[in-house]
Amino acid sequence: MAAPPEKTTHDLNGKWVMNKELSDSPEPVLSLQGINYFTRKGICLSTINIEIKQYIALPLPPSTSTDEVTHLNTTQWSTLNSTQEDRCFDNTMRDHSDWIFGAVKGLTRWVSLEEIEDEFLKKDWLVEGEGKTLIFSFAESQGNGWDATQIWGFQTVNGERRYCRRALVTKGKKRATFLSVYDYAS
Repeated sequence: MAAPPEKTTHDLNGKWVMNKELSDSPEPVLSLQGINYFTRKGICLSTINIEIKQYIALPLPPSTSTDEVTHLNTTQWSTLNSTQEDRCFDNTMRDHSDWIFGAVKGLTRWVSLEEIEDEFLKKDWLVEGEGKTLIFSFAESQGNGWDATQIWGFQTVNGERRYCRRALVTKGKKRATFLSVYDYAS
């Protein structure tokens, strides 16, 4: 189902389901990240659900700022397992660990289309509003040697406005990309 018009990057609250027919296969990205064969196959066969809670509040530690920022808490689950990510849009590196990727450090911030340099990451975004309306997420593995950059926003896919994420993973000189497209569930 297409994203309702009231859903924007400033209000992603709700449940979303990855549309496998419209999304790329995550296999090349997961392989480059060192995810084992059976886990990759399980992920590729599973239905990926996400629930997002987005709000404004003071930043998380280690920040000591007294300026409120956007927070985006995501619970992602499938038949395999679930993960929880709490993002704080203040461009500050924070530690995170989960069963899929292990220990990572990452940051999140708002960006404009003009700030995105990589052609794959920049491709097809709808510019909705003025200024910085796209979500930039960066993570670096703390043991497997890969970096992941994601851009989140809305794109027109098969004539419908959809919530999408474009991911670029690099490891040394290798590179893999993945477009995930989501159906709005509730």
